[in-house]
Amino acid sequence: MSQATPSEDLRIVSYMMLRKVIGWIGTLLPFAVAVVNMLFVSSVILKGSVSGYYYTGARNVLVGGLCAIGVFLFAYKGYDNWDRWITNVAGLFAIGVAFFPTAPEHPSASDKVVGYVHFVCAGGLFITLAVIALWLFRKTDPGTERSLRKSQRDRVYLICGSVIALCIALVPLESFVIGAAISRFQPLFWLESTAILAFGVAWLVKGQQFLKDRQPPSSPADPAAELVSLSR
Repeated sequence: MSQATPSEDLRIVSYMMLRKVIGWIGTLLPFAVAVVNMLFVSSVILKGSVSGYYYTGARNVLVGGLCAIGVFLFAYKGYDNWDRWITNVAGLFAIGVAFFPTAPEHPSASDKVVGYVHFVCAGGLFITLAVIALWLFRKTDPGTERSLRKSQRDRVYLICGSVIALCIALVPLESFVIGAAISRFQPLFWLESTAILAFGVAWLVKGQQFLKDRQPPSSPADPAAELVSLSR
């Protein structure tokens, strides 16, 4: 039986913990900014978008959460070059969303320029998150048999990635077609929150917070082999 080195054990822990941290921040962020703002204004009210909380008392929560997601995504090394490049790009987009806020209600010329940058970064972030869930997370090593748990996780990734893609597709419809008719329900906030929640769930499952691989009770797992399996 092969013996794991301390560095291998640390890598296993860091892989799983990093994925879980990214997942929990993504899952909780939209609701955290909404609740914090409600506490500040002492009223149950939602902003028109998650990005709109930049101009509320929840600004630090929003910026801090986005920066944390960005840094963690950028630090995530992944399994191969595609993993690294796409997660790094997603991390840069997340930091861009934080540093270039959406335009305020009465924007100046410079505010509009910053708002355009925010729009590009937000769009790029959601697209890369969809790609990660739909493609990267569902990859399996060639010649490796897909386990039952892996198949279950892949279905979750497919659902989460599809939800993100659907929310992206519905944003133009909400903005230019039916937005005014249903504006009182803050549809953009719910579309963004749903996409972010789907992203968070996908990363929690990838970190095996849920649907964790079952290990035979009679034979302890080889951490070195586990490190390879956790990459998928």
